[in-house]
Amino acid sequence: MERSDKMKIGTKILILFLTLNFLSCKGSAQEIETKESKTEVESSGTIKSTFPKPIGIINDYGKVFTELQRTELSKLLYYYDIETTRQIVIITIDSIKPYQNIQKYAVDIGNEWGIGNAEKNNGLTIVVCNPCRQIGIATGTGTELILTDEICKNVIEETIIPEFKNGDFYDGIKKGVTELIKKWK
Repeated sequence: MERSDKMKIGTKILILFLTLNFLSCKGSAQEIETKESKTEVESSGTIKSTFPKPIGIINDYGKVFTELQRTELSKLLYYYDIETTRQIVIITIDSIKPYQNIQKYAVDIGNEWGIGNAEKNNGLTIVVCNPCRQIGIATGTGTELILTDEICKNVIEETIIPEFKNGDFYDGIKKGVTELIKKWK
């Protein structure tokens, strides 16, 4: 298959994806009903957490991005997934309850949602809780061979947090994702 044919197919897939993404939004502000994490106690006495349902590559439950920003991030992550089969999902949320640790929350929601290819275990989950003032990056076991905890921590501290301190969540996430993609070679 020629490169131009691949580009045409990629363009058609992108148009379909963006159309579906726009149809899933109500109005200019994402007015999707946020289903907070709920705690259920099983008969064995253990706590089971349920997460909101995924709505795409960008799950802006915390409403920190504009519609245009969600679209731009979606394009970046969608093309990266098409080129590499590596999936990056961004989740903004208002609470991580009943969790105390956002990193554990990111790992568990990434596993429950099945982020990444199951065989390659190559997902990356970025969770931002603005009211909690926390961010976590969880990697699949295949991803963590390249993007170690130390690399993810450095990207958070050196790239994302400085933008967040200026109140710019979009630039923080976009620059952080771009840096992670560069390091994920």
